[in-house]
Amino acid sequence: MAERILKYKKSIMIFFIILAIVSAVAQFAVSVNYDMVDYLPDETSSIEATDIMNEEFDGAVTNTRVMMKDVSIQEALAFKEELEAVDGVSEVMWLDDVIDMKQPVEMADSDTVESYYKDRNALFSFHIEDGKEVETTDAVYELIGKDNAMSGEALNTAISQKKTGSESMNAALILVPIIILILLLSTRSWIEPLLFLTAIGVSVLINLGTNVFIGEVSFVTQAVAPILQLAVSLDYAIFLLHSFDDYRHEIADPKEAMSRAMERSFPAIAASASTTFFGFMALTFMEFGLGADLGLNLVKGILLSFISVMVFLPALTLMFYKWIDKTQHKPFMPSTYHVGNFFMKLRIPVLLIMMILIVPAFLAQSQTNFLYGTGENPEHTRAGSDAAAIEETFDKFTPMVLLVPKGDMAREEKMVQELDDLEQVKSTVSYVNTVGAGIPPQYLDDEQTEQFFSENYSRITLNTTTEAEGKVAFALVEKVRSIASDYYGDDYHALGESFTLYDMKDIVQQDNKLVNLMTVITIAIVLLATFRSISIPVVLLLTIQSAVWINLSVPYFTDSSLVYVGYLIVSTVQLAATVDYAILFTENYTQNRKEMTAIDAIKKTINEKIFSIGVSVSILSCVGFILWATSSDPIVASIGLLLGRGALLAFILVVLFLPALLLVFDKVIEKTTWKPNFYKRKG
Repeated sequence: MAERILKYKKSIMIFFIILAIVSAVAQFAVSVNYDMVDYLPDETSSIEATDIMNEEFDGAVTNTRVMMKDVSIQEALAFKEELEAVDGVSEVMWLDDVIDMKQPVEMADSDTVESYYKDRNALFSFHIEDGKEVETTDAVYELIGKDNAMSGEALNTAISQKKTGSESMNAALILVPIIILILLLSTRSWIEPLLFLTAIGVSVLINLGTNVFIGEVSFVTQAVAPILQLAVSLDYAIFLLHSFDDYRHEIADPKEAMSRAMERSFPAIAASASTTFFGFMALTFMEFGLGADLGLNLVKGILLSFISVMVFLPALTLMFYKWIDKTQHKPFMPSTYHVGNFFMKLRIPVLLIMMILIVPAFLAQSQTNFLYGTGENPEHTRAGSDAAAIEETFDKFTPMVLLVPKGDMAREEKMVQELDDLEQVKSTVSYVNTVGAGIPPQYLDDEQTEQFFSENYSRITLNTTTEAEGKVAFALVEKVRSIASDYYGDDYHALGESFTLYDMKDIVQQDNKLVNLMTVITIAIVLLATFRSISIPVVLLLTIQSAVWINLSVPYFTDSSLVYVGYLIVSTVQLAATVDYAILFTENYTQNRKEMTAIDAIKKTINEKIFSIGVSVSILSCVGFILWATSSDPIVASIGLLLGRGALLAFILVVLFLPALLLVFDKVIEKTTWKPNFYKRKG
């Protein structure tokens, strides 16, 4: 295979470059989905309820609010007409939809009135059509000016659409120079870093372009996958070119040197790619489609990176090896560090510290206060300050909708009264308390009843004062479902953001167990095959899994909330991406162990491998922290922070905790490994 690749190097290089250019153009045809709800399974109860309401009723659930300050009732009514005229806006709801405006406002229920009009501030709720979020919110901002406020799901979606592309570009512009700098410090040629980045960059472009066959990707995938693919698979290129560099000192013929380098580095690259590949593959089994979407892209990316490094990079390198020779420079940093002796002196304290930390970290990482939506916008942004201003005047607001069989007015009236008495329900909007149960609907015009009745259902809207999610919100979801069940059994449907997030919580928590179990099992199988040992996979997985647990427990101990999707993805990605450090360290240790005692082999391995592992860690960690620093999206930012911190923790444990474990279990490893050929001291 190596000979064939090297024989047709020019054709291979041209083919990959053309494919990358075509892919770069094709990626613009891939649509990006910003709605997390779309990734819930169709059979989820809140999704089924939404589908039924869309079939039965013309109007959708409101997803945006606007507060107009210092307006009279007549001015508010006039503004409502202007708002209804905006393209993409529908179902504008205000006070005139819930009370008879012919009567004095003072005679109406004060809670109902104050849900829409308070201290001369008018609050309008409306729906913005899917796909029109950006242009519609821009038009609404133009209509309301700078002094008034807007908030809601549709606005958050619009903000994500505007920022995801530019923020990914900003992250790349910061990241690429940093990676080049790290690679320059760790190589002996000015041009080698460009070859690394070209090989992986081509595979990233092809990965982005081939998404055209999928048709659509999530905004999380669009923001995270390319940068993550670059960081995780850059090691493959480094392995190959370092081997090539070593053989160039022994073999005069560059072709022969590359052939030997490909042969020597293939097992290490294949093992590294396999653990990452199977780790990411576990994400594709998530029931929550966002994880599956990201998993598919990362699996595809790792496969393409592997092919690019083993096929395109050798061809590219042989085309430009003379440039590598001409741009040689003295190493800026030594590749060997004499720290093994010092680290070995720390092994007992490290083992004691880890014994104290592991159990609390394992317990704490699942007890964090999780968010299942995207969280709130920062207050320094207009969206954040607007949301705070609306909440200050009208409290928090999360609408819930119930669909119940129509016809039994008495039963509906009793249920609405019970719902209205709930502490977190500020007001309810239904036929029985807006028009009155005593007035038969058939005596009224369709315009007066169409928002309450469809052919089969009666619609009841609850204006609640809770957050969209959290303990209070989810307790209210359970209470509302319980009350509806008492009156209608299973013959009702509940929808709204809180119900959707509640369902999302149930699904992703189940996904967590499945994905983590699959990740550990598949990586363990790869490690078993790589080391032909029963005990080494256990030692390696314990090391990296400990780093994962400590990383994910930090939010609990710092009393901060964590976006659950970020937690779920990073618990898999960190394990899959950083186990390579443990593999590289242990492979070198087992080779050294054939020639020397366990403690000498550990010291030598630390001295030889701490630099190369440090290079990989610094790249992955930089990727994570730059994503965190440049992204305003809470999901992307949380993935970045967890990844950056996780890479550093993995590095610390691989150079401190793993050596201690290998030393403690040296005899066990020898007995449970096939043909270890460990050195035995004579006499």
